[in-house]
Amino acid sequence: MSEQSLQDRYAPRNACFGCGPANEKGLRLKSFPRGDEVVAEFTPEEWHEAFTNILCGGIIGTLIDCHMNWTASHHLMTRDGLDAPPCTVTATYRIDMKRPTPTKGPVTLRARIVGSEGPRADVECELEADGKITATGTGTFVAVKEGHPAFHRW
Repeated sequence: MSEQSLQDRYAPRNACFGCGPANEKGLRLKSFPRGDEVVAEFTPEEWHEAFTNILCGGIIGTLIDCHMNWTASHHLMTRDGLDAPPCTVTATYRIDMKRPTPTKGPVTLRARIVGSEGPRADVECELEADGKITATGTGTFVAVKEGHPAFHRW
């Protein structure tokens, strides 16, 4: 994945803990459009563990939430023919842990749009490690307008 991620291209000054390129202590997730999906790879470090060799559930939730948000934002931009993605926020999200997520190698996130109307997009996501789905997520994300605290936060 040598091209620029959505985060680096559209939000280089974003300081979000999960996906902000400008947050030196954050996870710095990088999401890339791939056909009907948006894909990201993340390599956990020891300090991301809940216990030895197992990824913390809070980190999993952050990765899935941020990745689904960028998937929604990219979809709304593409659907509406915009030059840049709209600022989107999480309206709802749910994470289901399927099995422990090992930290001995990279994890892959794959997200896709499952519904969209107006400023809203519904997204599904899978987190995979060692060839197995270890967590899934669903969420609704909404493009915000001027006056919302997140408007143009990037």
